Amino acid sequence: MDTAGNRTGRRWAGLVFISIAVSLIIVDSTIVNVAVPSIVEDLGISSTEVQWVQEAYTLVFASLLLVFGSLADRFGRRRLMLVGVVVFAAASIAASFAPTGELLIAARLVQGIGGAMILPTTLSLINATFRGRERGIAFAVWGSTIGGMAAVGPLLGGWLTTAFSWRWAFGINIPLGVIIVIGVLLTVAESRSDRPERIDGVGALLSVLTMAPLVFGLIEGRTYGWWTVDAVPQVGGWPWPFALSPVPLAFALALVALAAFIAWGLHRQRQGRSTLLAFALFRISSFRNGNIAAAVVSLGEFGIILALPLWLQFVVGFDALQTGLLLLSLAVGSFVASGVAGALSGRVAPVWVVRAGLLAEIVGVAGVALTIGPDATWGPLIPLLFVYGLGVGLATAQLTGVVLAEVPPAASGQASGTQSTSRQLGAALGVAILGTVLFSTTAGVLASSLDQRGVPADQRDQVVSQVVDSAGAAIAGLAQSPQTQGAAADARAAFSDGTRAAAFTAAGFLTLGLASTLALGAGGSRRRPKDARVHEAGKTDAA
Repeated sequence: MDTAGNRTGRRWAGLVFISIAVSLIIVDSTIVNVAVPSIVEDLGISSTEVQWVQEAYTLVFASLLLVFGSLADRFGRRRLMLVGVVVFAAASIAASFAPTGELLIAARLVQGIGGAMILPTTLSLINATFRGRERGIAFAVWGSTIGGMAAVGPLLGGWLTTAFSWRWAFGINIPLGVIIVIGVLLTVAESRSDRPERIDGVGALLSVLTMAPLVFGLIEGRTYGWWTVDAVPQVGGWPWPFALSPVPLAFALALVALAAFIAWGLHRQRQGRSTLLAFALFRISSFRNGNIAAAVVSLGEFGIILALPLWLQFVVGFDALQTGLLLLSLAVGSFVASGVAGALSGRVAPVWVVRAGLLAEIVGVAGVALTIGPDATWGPLIPLLFVYGLGVGLATAQLTGVVLAEVPPAASGQASGTQSTSRQLGAALGVAILGTVLFSTTAGVLASSLDQRGVPADQRDQVVSQVVDSAGAAIAGLAQSPQTQGAAADARAAFSDGTRAAAFTAAGFLTLGLASTLALGAGGSRRRPKDARVHEAGKTDAA
């Protein structure tokens, strides 16, 4: 007999497996950061490829979230999540056996497809399953899982990389995938929209054409040139024939595609047809302003995780496990935030929890920036990373609740996809921008330092290229030779300056994110737009 108590217990057990599914994609997006130095040495990838190992995953992830959010509403949220887990696990096998950087990046692209199926469906399943204060607690668990796993990933990756190989950092996804599939089938009920509509294929294409060129330009600008060509790219094996760099063309394509995406969506909405992005939902102030805040906040939250592991291992001299252990303080902060967020749910307006979290993040990351240096020690970093993790846990959980608080259950798939896309687009831009700040600052400072030493221009350029293209891995080799020990010291100082600049840039984005929450008022308007209203039959989505 399926009593109310059994149904309640099943819902919370289902939340556990949904959270493990979130852990799968978040751990994988962060576990690679600690493993990157070993990947650089094993596969010989360049600093640009280092960014693409991260961005290949994030870019596809962000580009397809809206598509899969809508598909989940139509074909079933649990079903699409399970398909995503299988795709993700299969791609993880390919990544773990990748013999070259190019094949690793390709495997990461496929992982991004699987991840894009998983994330919006976890949000929409929670939104359709829980109500009232329970929903706030469920979102707190979901959000804190993201914050905590973002830090547990480096610890797990550090242990696997040090004890075994970086390839095990991907292999760990296989048993997790099996656990998720079995657990979700046993505890999570299927849900879908009671009014499924056709998918907007043109809108999906335009969304990809908006995001892909934008991230490409941000990453490749320092390589190919921001305006004129610095290094001639190859297009299908043929050299780029123009003096104008492809980067401004990529930015122009992204801008045109964005304008076309908005115009096309509004056109379909006026015709009463389905749209990839639920434009009517943006009439809800909490949804509109919350998405803006989520994108800006993510610029700072996840971009800094690229720079810190590289600096800790190639400048400070930590191994992967020591780096993961240091970043564990960030995880502890996030898990503490889980309990705090749950206790505050229903008692304090979520937007105030978000603001407190963002303030803690700013203090933490700015403190880390002030601590960074070639002779830095681990002691001061621990409390600062704890404060940063505390802020991530508070802000992530409650900001999600603010964004989706007034969204009708029937539109939860589209709304979840939009909210996740805002975050992932911010994360993708954060990695691209902060990665560019890191390597560009390192190159500029190192070149200036070598000039002051009187190093000839050709030797200077060679050293700068070695350090930057290897993402810092070449510093150890420079230090081993008496002739280049001075250059190694300059490289450590320059890489520290680059990491510090990236950290301060992250703090700047988080400050903008804090300012953007002022538009959220005390938690958002209680009004729903007429176009977004659904009758009480929408509650059947929770069944």
